[in-house]
Amino acid sequence: MNTSDDLNAPLPYLTRSPGFNGSLKDVPEDFVVEELPLYEACGEGEHLYLFIEKRGLTTPELVKHLTRVLNIASGDIGFAGRKDKLAITRQYVSLPARYCPDPAVLNTDRITVLSAKQHKNKLRTGHLRGNRFQIVLRDVPPDSLDLALATAQELAQTGVPNYFGEQRFGTTNQSDDDGFKLLRGELARRLKPDALRFTLSAVQSRLFNEWVRRRIVAGQVQQVFCGDVLQVAASGGCFVAEDATVEQHRCDQRETWITGPMYGPKMLQPQGDPASVEVAVLTAFDLTPAAFERFSKLTSGTRRPLLFWPEELNVTSVEGGLQFQFALPPGTYATTLLREFLKPATSPQ
Repeated sequence: MNTSDDLNAPLPYLTRSPGFNGSLKDVPEDFVVEELPLYEACGEGEHLYLFIEKRGLTTPELVKHLTRVLNIASGDIGFAGRKDKLAITRQYVSLPARYCPDPAVLNTDRITVLSAKQHKNKLRTGHLRGNRFQIVLRDVPPDSLDLALATAQELAQTGVPNYFGEQRFGTTNQSDDDGFKLLRGELARRLKPDALRFTLSAVQSRLFNEWVRRRIVAGQVQQVFCGDVLQVAASGGCFVAEDATVEQHRCDQRETWITGPMYGPKMLQPQGDPASVEVAVLTAFDLTPAAFERFSKLTSGTRRPLLFWPEELNVTSVEGGLQFQFALPPGTYATTLLREFLKPATSPQ
């Protein structure tokens, strides 16, 4: 397997169709996202599941509003995922039902409770089947629809690189700086728990993006190697590929996915050449696998699919731009999908 050590290189695109310019998130109405629940509330139990529409608010801001109005602790509130601020978002939250006999008291000019139903357990992070999006790109060129349809057709075959989006690394693209310093033993000062968790997670995300970049540059996005860690699509279970020919067929049928590293001591390790590449990524950042053991509770490690496929991807012309409608698996980024359309005329491959 080939590798590349140019850490300053821009993340490559997977599609070869020409891209175009456009602007994203001019107003919240241009970015609408709705959670797809993993399960429906059963109608009984001590927890209340609220389906809430909010405009121009982050999930932490919503939680703060709930705690203030209901006089409860933030730890009593459960949610499946965090949502963007400059958007209209519809998401589920849970809280003890005894604190909220009348959900209407939570409504404001930017918050509306759409439904409320009791359930037996608290909502937890990851309790999502996915997210459905409706996004409008503005200021696009006249031929953008034809270009977008060509890219959409290509993505249906290739999948989308499962990069973590730019927002994962903060507005300055440096949210992982302290995390790298901590893992290298270069930072002695203590961080608050939330800041520590966020910066270490950002490090894992940066390393994963670099691994994806190397796989794309080497032309090995679709190729299964002996020693790759694959994930079973139906169950989510991971295993190490022993017969590349057999596993290539299963991967081509999308029965399994190739996965990359979210480094940590409990991560299932690849073998052979794939293992060498994952170690080379760490070496390029002056890290070793042992570095993550110091923060093992926060960086236990897992595997993440190399690619994802959007469902029901539809692109249409609307007044002033293009409208994209699609659904994505949990943990993937709509902005990562859209960057395959919003590429410069000359883009890295």
